[in-house]
Amino acid sequence: MLQSIEPNRVLTDGDLDGITSAGILLRAFPNLIVEFGHPGGIRAGVFDHLIDSHTIICDLPSHPTCGAVIDHHQTNRADIEGVLNLWQATPSAARIAFEIVSESQDVSDLQEMIDWVDILDGGKISREDFLSDHPMVVLSRSIEASERPEAAQRVVRGIAEGWGIERILADPLVVESIHRREKEASKITSIIKESLIVVNRIAIVRFDGTGIRTNGYRITAEAGDDCDACIVIHGDENGSLNGTKPPLSASFYTNSFLHPNGGLVDLTHLATTFDIHGGGHKDACGCRIQPLSENGISEDRKVKTIDVNRNIAVWVDKWTNERTRNIRFKAG
Repeated sequence: MLQSIEPNRVLTDGDLDGITSAGILLRAFPNLIVEFGHPGGIRAGVFDHLIDSHTIICDLPSHPTCGAVIDHHQTNRADIEGVLNLWQATPSAARIAFEIVSESQDVSDLQEMIDWVDILDGGKISREDFLSDHPMVVLSRSIEASERPEAAQRVVRGIAEGWGIERILADPLVVESIHRREKEASKITSIIKESLIVVNRIAIVRFDGTGIRTNGYRITAEAGDDCDACIVIHGDENGSLNGTKPPLSASFYTNSFLHPNGGLVDLTHLATTFDIHGGGHKDACGCRIQPLSENGISEDRKVKTIDVNRNIAVWVDKWTNERTRNIRFKAG
């Protein structure tokens, strides 16, 4: 299947799902060059110079000049002429890569890892497991290619060469990333406690300007049953898609600890309110902050920090209306 494009590069997302996917593909194609990207950069053309007909794009939006795309995000599903579309509605992109490679390679040693990636990326983890020190949970919260690309590359190599999770976690570069994340943990907790507010059962936390990122699991674990979903703001007013600082962005997550079978609102409706390139899964998605007037009307100018609250205000209204309507529909 993938052999038909004679792949020489994989451009993949920098989270655990994307990293694991790249490791699996590298096992099948040992000479692959592994590059890390992000959805906004794909859509803005930041990675155009890395993409041609021999490129596999994984866990990211498709591109008209790539050879193949492996993805599972509902808003990324697209059929492009000449592109091998390997989209599937699976909990993770790693699951798709695993099934493809298993047709020609023995990847049975990765079965437990893939099961955990499904759980973590598909929002099926319990609060107890998320707060535990299970090796896969430790890896998921410690490795992010945008922060430590060299450690992410080491994990990719370890998966490709069949190291096993314990050896991967013992690698010096990975150990360094784990310790770095552990040091940040108390700061993350402080930011959450200081900035967390819950409005109509959607929790909102501001990480913008701090240089720190975290995911929805961390927010909803703290907020508990008081929220059905959360909005996490990150990035910097002076950031950009191709710079050292990321732009102001928002991530939306269903509280999967409370709603393991899906949330009350399709959160992609929020992510695409202003940003035509926003999206992801209905229970986990994101977008960039957009410039708005005081009345919530889109403006053609540079994004400023003041726009964060203006975007949030519209999202909260939309969330409230859709949540109320969906609850009434289910009750009626």
